[in-house]
Amino acid sequence: MHAANVPVEADFDEIRAGLYALIARLLSGPLDAQFVDHMCQLEGDTSALGLALNKLAALAKSPPPDNFADEYAPLFYGQGQGGEILPFASYYLTGQLYDAPLAAIRDDMLKLGIQPTGSVKEPEDHIAFLLDMMHGLITGRFAAGAVGVPDQQGFYARHIEPWASEVFSDLKKADSADFYVAVADLGLAFMEIESEAFKLAA
Repeated sequence: MHAANVPVEADFDEIRAGLYALIARLLSGPLDAQFVDHMCQLEGDTSALGLALNKLAALAKSPPPDNFADEYAPLFYGQGQGGEILPFASYYLTGQLYDAPLAAIRDDMLKLGIQPTGSVKEPEDHIAFLLDMMHGLITGRFAAGAVGVPDQQGFYARHIEPWASEVFSDLKKADSADFYVAVADLGLAFMEIESEAFKLAA
């Protein structure tokens, strides 16, 4: 996953790409000290999105990095049967893992020329993977636009919008969440902005 700053002078797509990358990294695995240092530099404003960024920065400046890893484990790893949150499209949309939504994502990955690296064990419908794919569509890392190949709006509408806000809502209410409540707030605010922007563009 990619870590990215969200500079004030960046244009709209650069800001969007940076936010997708940021949230993807926050959800992809335990945070290391270098990324925690990166979060300390985040700056927001008085909007819901900006307040969530400010809260992330404030929390990153307080506890040692191990605390974030300790929080991530029960949320997403758990004991045997997974953590409190199962952040997979198949689970949220059908109640089962490795179901039709995963097949649909793999089909679009093939059209986009995205090859799994084999370095991770989670299926490709993990929320962090999907957010990272959106980052790639925005930055041009993945070539879209050909007939039958999903563009940003198509990919978002098909693979992210139907369930992402629900997983962020569940994360916000999770018993083990503290720092990740701020991550959930960021995700909810950003998904609302993206959904409204795509509606206006339609």
